[in-house]
Amino acid sequence: MFPLLFTDHGLGLAAVGLIKGLYPLLWGLGQIPTGHLADRIGRKPLIVTGMLVQAAGFALALALLDRPLLAGVLSAVALGIGTAMVYPALIASVSDHAHPSWRANALGTYRFWRDIGYAAGALGAAVLTAASGILAARWITDRPAS
Repeated sequence: MFPLLFTDHGLGLAAVGLIKGLYPLLWGLGQIPTGHLADRIGRKPLIVTGMLVQAAGFALALALLDRPLLAGVLSAVALGIGTAMVYPALIASVSDHAHPSWRANALGTYRFWRDIGYAAGALGAAVLTAASGILAARWITDRPAS
């Protein structure tokens, strides 16, 4: 919903592309140092801190919408860094608790349930949009949690 949010606030294709590209770039590159860090300081500190950074990214996106490019860039940076902190630490945590004989199955099961959220979220937004219009889907996905 971020592309719709930011185009609705006046950003063009290039600006939205920049915002959308920053997130996976920082997530992907950030996993290298944070994976090593998770081995040194433990999994929980990175998971908790990373989730807080992700929450801050969503809050920034909504709090700074009067300056949509700044809101988008800052939120993408926070979301990318936060995800880079959480992602390898969660996978390592699953590996830590799985015996080597069933580790591949444990990781596959974990990733299935984690990754199905991407598809379920997209399908849910599509169904909501079809049933109630884009404003209903934007309201559900763009509002802060209560």
